[in-house]
Amino acid sequence: AEEKAGRAVLVRVGVRRTGRHAEQQDEAQWAQTRTQEVPSEHEKELLHCEVDRALSRALSINAFDYNCHLDLIKLLRQEGELVKLRRARQKMSELFPLTEEIWLDWLKDEIKMASEISEREKVYELFERAVKDYICPEIWLEYAQYSIGGIGQEGGIEKVRSIFERALTAVGLHVTKGTALWEAYREFENAILETAQVRLVCVPSPEQQQMLCSQLERIHTLFRRQLGIPLLDMEASYAEYEEWSEDPIPETTIKNYKKALQQLEKCKPYEEALLGAETPKLAEYQAYIDFEMKAGDPARIQLIYERALAENCLVPDLWARYNQYLDRQLKVKELVLSAHDRAVRNCPWTVGLWIQYLLAMERHGVDHCIISEMFEKALNAGFIQATDYVEIWQAYLDYLRRRVDFTQDSSKELEELRSSFARAVEYLKQEVEERFSESGDPSCTIMQNWARVEARLCNNMQKARELWDNIMTKGNAKYANMWLEYYNLERAHGDTQHCRKALHRAVQCTSDYPEHVCEVLLTLERIEGTLEDWDAAVQKTENRLARVNEQRAKAAEKEAALARQEEEKAEQRKQSRAEKKASKKAKKNRIGEKRKADDDDEGEWGQEEEEEQPSKRHKGDGDGLLLEEDMELETGLFGRSGPEKPDLSTNQKEKPSTSRKDVPKVLHDSSKDNITVFVSNLSYNMTDPEVKLKELFESCGEVAQIRPVFSNKGTFRGYCYVEFKDEKSALQALGLDRNVVEGRPMFVSPCVDKNKNPDFKVFRYSTTLEKHKLFISGLPFSCTKEELEDICKAHGNVKDIRLVTNRAGKPKGLAYVEFENEAQASQAVLKMDGLTIKEHIIKVAISNPPLRKLPDKAEAGRASQFAVPRQIYGARGKGRTQLSMMPRALQRQSNPVAKAENGMVQNSPAASSERTEEPKKMSNADFAKMLLNK
Repeated sequence: AEEKAGRAVLVRVGVRRTGRHAEQQDEAQWAQTRTQEVPSEHEKELLHCEVDRALSRALSINAFDYNCHLDLIKLLRQEGELVKLRRARQKMSELFPLTEEIWLDWLKDEIKMASEISEREKVYELFERAVKDYICPEIWLEYAQYSIGGIGQEGGIEKVRSIFERALTAVGLHVTKGTALWEAYREFENAILETAQVRLVCVPSPEQQQMLCSQLERIHTLFRRQLGIPLLDMEASYAEYEEWSEDPIPETTIKNYKKALQQLEKCKPYEEALLGAETPKLAEYQAYIDFEMKAGDPARIQLIYERALAENCLVPDLWARYNQYLDRQLKVKELVLSAHDRAVRNCPWTVGLWIQYLLAMERHGVDHCIISEMFEKALNAGFIQATDYVEIWQAYLDYLRRRVDFTQDSSKELEELRSSFARAVEYLKQEVEERFSESGDPSCTIMQNWARVEARLCNNMQKARELWDNIMTKGNAKYANMWLEYYNLERAHGDTQHCRKALHRAVQCTSDYPEHVCEVLLTLERIEGTLEDWDAAVQKTENRLARVNEQRAKAAEKEAALARQEEEKAEQRKQSRAEKKASKKAKKNRIGEKRKADDDDEGEWGQEEEEEQPSKRHKGDGDGLLLEEDMELETGLFGRSGPEKPDLSTNQKEKPSTSRKDVPKVLHDSSKDNITVFVSNLSYNMTDPEVKLKELFESCGEVAQIRPVFSNKGTFRGYCYVEFKDEKSALQALGLDRNVVEGRPMFVSPCVDKNKNPDFKVFRYSTTLEKHKLFISGLPFSCTKEELEDICKAHGNVKDIRLVTNRAGKPKGLAYVEFENEAQASQAVLKMDGLTIKEHIIKVAISNPPLRKLPDKAEAGRASQFAVPRQIYGARGKGRTQLSMMPRALQRQSNPVAKAENGMVQNSPAASSERTEEPKKMSNADFAKMLLNK
């Protein structure tokens, strides 16, 4: 029995065995044992003991295992181990806020065991802890009903009323569950009234009469308060009040009741949306919060936030928005600190919540020892990236700096600040770098701030210089901005000699932008230096710039060599294609086939041409946007069902296709545009595109049909239509845009008829001025998004980086970098323009793409469908001169143009007439007469 129980424990607790086969064998044996034998009481007891020990051992290793806590509590509750169960619940409540179900089970177990007054007081304390975790109407109702049991004690009635009032303040505004609390409160007051009426004698005394009147007024007040709040079943409460009250309902109460009914009608759509939505209901709750924010009632806003958090307690952004609202609007100390504490207990991995908590405690004057203790908890929270530790340290050091009185030469707070700076540097070096194998503070912002405090606030430049020397030895000496930060500090709080020394070192060490450092050095010597200082600076800067220019020349030669190699490879590919095409034509001639030249060759070699030749793009749009004519002809996106097949010759009609027989023409039903997406830029060599794309798009919803487009030869043309069962799946499929499929970025766009929707835009990025976004050109093709982010984040908070690629997914050396605000973007332009990255000098500017040239709306026919008109040649192709042999006079007569007089354009009569008449045909005599008149 012990062996079987032990094996069962290994399977149920999840202890890893050697190999999956061993686990399956243990599970099978356990199932067989369970079906063949019923364990005895001794076996059950032994089994539970083993599971108890295994769960306790797991929690000793990882105390933050939430599910393990739940399993242990469930096991101990089944066994009736009250002491162990109480201890297990206590440990879990110290680490996590408990859910409504866990609290109710715990409270019911404790209520059963509470008989003495001291035990009842412990239950009251437990209720107080429970109502602080989440706002739960059921727990408040249980609390109030439990307190009624102690009404016989001194002050029992007032205690019950106090609990009911707190419950109404917390959840009395709950639209769907608040009514139960109001009714329970009124039933309690009615019971007191009935008891008092039974005890009355025939002629009540004035004291008894006054007591009855006050009790009646208390019940009236409860009715009126409830009817002024939008709650479900308000009509029933109003009818109950009419039946209970002997006097007519006051006009003020009726007016408030009608107003609450109107408010309830506004809230009902949001409540119904919550009832019909699936977990986690974030979008529905956010809409409800936005609605309440417009109304501006703080109590209702707080309640809807609490309702959302009760179901989404692990969403850091929701906690952050709630805490921000409390910090800026309500500003109630107990409420604010309680919300911050619950936030970090639910989401301890989010550094932003800890920083908000530290600021809130400082804002409300919490003791320093408590704030320090909370900071230590934050360090042990287990953040997910190294930079989080830098942020929490910086927030704590800012708090310590604000405590210091710098008018004194030395103080306890100043010494604590310095020791904390030293501890932060050591912590980031030892703990963070060992854990993440990287430095969370590569630019040494902690040490920079320490140096600024020492220089500006403590007038201790010697310590500041030591810190900057340490910063430069950590790999920052090659950056010009680091040297300039040090120079500015010396300029403000040091002396000229140390400024000169710092700039001389900067000229020697800087590799990213040495010209700027040289310019600063020469400016310093021009203002304050002697002739000898000037000569030394000029010689040093010239030597340094000469070496830099030499290195750049070598890099340029290397880049030119690589470019020539690419051109040679391109020429070779072009020649090989020409030879292949020539051999193909020769083979066809030998066979005796005569086929009309068409566009079918692209299925065999057109994909290579696409990689070679740059597609038509809008300068600066950054994503290889096709012009409308390309999209229409190549993808059929603007109202066409696909490429039309040219007429086949008789031989072609008789000879079946070698690649795919009987390829049907792909037709698209425009009535299904809302459930269809257009997929393009796929590989022409894709085998079974239906199967491949069905596997890809089934994650978005049920696929009704996939219609790939094939050429006359039966080869796949790289685009298709994907039709879904419902519109929701089609909208979700748009999120797969730019996903890489077989080495190419797949384009997914809505299926829109351009003729019916001329303003529809496929391009998803802004083409107007964006002051918070930078356009970077000249990047090396090997530059990755992570490398560019490391360079940009030194100048501000980077929100997004987009590397521009061609249709084949290859980089173009362009990028868009979005910063948090305009100030950061402007600062980054000044510091990054002209920067050298992998021997490439980049250009940086604010993103402002030029306007796209769209066709004139007045144009009709086919010309209105093209963004750029194509040159039309004659039957013999392009001539040498392209000169028209028609006399200009005839051209003017057949195509009247407006004449410009004094800068004003006048329309010709022909142009202004409603119907344009055809030009009159001229005979040879008319033509000769016209020439003689000239």
